[in-house]
Amino acid sequence: MKFQFLSKTLFFPPQGILAVGDLHLGYDYMIQQSGVLIPERQVEEIISELKEIFNKIKLERQELKKIIFIGDIKHSFAYEWKEKNYFNRVLDFLKENFSEENIILIKGNHDTIDYTFDKRLVDYQIEKDIAFFHGDKFFPEVFDKKIKTIVMGHIHPSIILSDKQGIKKERFKCFLVGKFKKKEAIILPSFLSTIEGFPINNYDEEYGNFFSIIPKKDLMNFGVYIVGDDKVYEFNKIKKLKFN
Repeated sequence: MKFQFLSKTLFFPPQGILAVGDLHLGYDYMIQQSGVLIPERQVEEIISELKEIFNKIKLERQELKKIIFIGDIKHSFAYEWKEKNYFNRVLDFLKENFSEENIILIKGNHDTIDYTFDKRLVDYQIEKDIAFFHGDKFFPEVFDKKIKTIVMGHIHPSIILSDKQGIKKERFKCFLVGKFKKKEAIILPSFLSTIEGFPINNYDEEYGNFFSIIPKKDLMNFGVYIVGDDKVYEFNKIKKLKFN
């Protein structure tokens, strides 16, 4: 098995690598600051979900060697002391499970400040023929001819599903898998549980062509894999799942 979807994460069993999408640590705190009373449980939820995923990998007798966060680890564009505390709490948990060199932190557009002590944020990570990056910027190294698979986040893909009458509508986080510049491209949903993300079957030109390095015409041919409560479900291509 080349890769598998585990909840909102992507696991590469042969390499023992787990990729995690946008955390946006501090998002709940930002909502609180705007006057909305919501519980402060983002860090606890992240750690709890990651523990479940780690345990599932262990139960399947697979080895987890490295974890890669593909950008937008933090949320605020400015310095926030609470956000830094959240970051350190998650990092401390990760250090209980991985050596520091096997915790890879990729810089996203929200990661304007590096909260790590030794300035460890990187623009991309290449593991043999797999390249991991955020997806807001183009890096030539990521599209080198030796790279077969690219893994990114950034656009927070979700899908809106409705009944035949269009009365009941629900939004679900999803993975997107397709081809871009002759590479297999996999886009991860955000790991942030507070919001589902941006509905890619309502992905218009205004949003799409300036926000992602992958143009809309390419993205519409990507397959959709919806994150359910029990497993990830394969659906059709985006262009066949238009929102009514």
